[in-house]
Amino acid sequence: MVFEKILGHLLNRMKQFYRAITKIGKIALLIVLALFSFSCASTRSMMIEIPVKAKSELPENIQSLLLISRVYNDSYTDLETDSLQKLFYQQRFNYDTVIHDMRAIDTMLKALGELLFESGRYDFVIPENRFQPTGNSVAMAGEMPTGEIKDWCETYKTDAVLSLDFFKTRVITEYDELVNFDQESNSFYDFSHAEMKVSYEALFRVYNAEEEGVIYRKILLDTILWDASDRATSALFSHFTPVKDALAETGIAIALDVSAEISPAWRTEYRKYFAAGDENLKLTTALVDSNQWETAIAQWKNLAETTGKKSVKSKAEFNVAVGYEMTGDIDAAIQWGLKSFETMFRIQTYEYLEILKNRKNELQNLQP
Repeated sequence: MVFEKILGHLLNRMKQFYRAITKIGKIALLIVLALFSFSCASTRSMMIEIPVKAKSELPENIQSLLLISRVYNDSYTDLETDSLQKLFYQQRFNYDTVIHDMRAIDTMLKALGELLFESGRYDFVIPENRFQPTGNSVAMAGEMPTGEIKDWCETYKTDAVLSLDFFKTRVITEYDELVNFDQESNSFYDFSHAEMKVSYEALFRVYNAEEEGVIYRKILLDTILWDASDRATSALFSHFTPVKDALAETGIAIALDVSAEISPAWRTEYRKYFAAGDENLKLTTALVDSNQWETAIAQWKNLAETTGKKSVKSKAEFNVAVGYEMTGDIDAAIQWGLKSFETMFRIQTYEYLEILKNRKNELQNLQP
């Protein structure tokens, strides 16, 4: 609370300073801007990624997930790309059918696992026996019994089971030979046009053995469209997405939706730190580049204590603040940012303190 009060006081001082600047003549303002530009020239910029809370956060104790499908039955097939495409060509690419494709589900599960892992929030397991038969291609699978949930979790050492409990893909294709008018040549020409829609329905459930039941469910309904035109039919289908690939891409699209629901997202921001004005500041850039933040912080603290120059001291203190933010200690970052601000006023320090204030509020909102 002390830091917040001091920070609020300093920010009010800065606002008063900005109001005072508006009363200064144009020449004085140009001088301030020139000094600010010179200050920025001594900094280096780095890109960081900041987590954003998931839309449907799973409980904190769920750190690992077993991914399976409970929609598999005898109606599912895994035709090769050419064989499946031939079925549609036999209908002159004017076809409307439901397809139960094993590879679409497999692609979905693997993509979902990778996305969950890359989020930094979950580990995952996809077992070899991931296709669990339900015996019904129309109705969704019933909720998994408690004993089965516990068996899965104990066998594969996971905290919960993420199961695809219903999945349906309907493929609709259309092919036309059309005529268009070219104004430049003042003539008509023939062209071929193809369109493919994949409508899908999917139900996911997350089962937690400890709570003995479903802790998350997600129903997805959507349609993905592909269309293209070309002057010749052969040229058109040489680059048009095959049906098999469309089904796989549908699986990936579904995986992206589910992952976005339960995984934290990441946004990109940039931070600056001082890398000039003292030889020791230059030397620590190598530590920053290699993410050796603890060592860099120690060297910046030592520089702040030993230098006889206020400008170097404030830069070192500013860098310590950045270092603490990178290691996750926002309170320490604010403390050192305030030290830098008190040592020597810089607009950059004021702006960074505003960023840290917002980051602290954001982190507090992330708490369960």
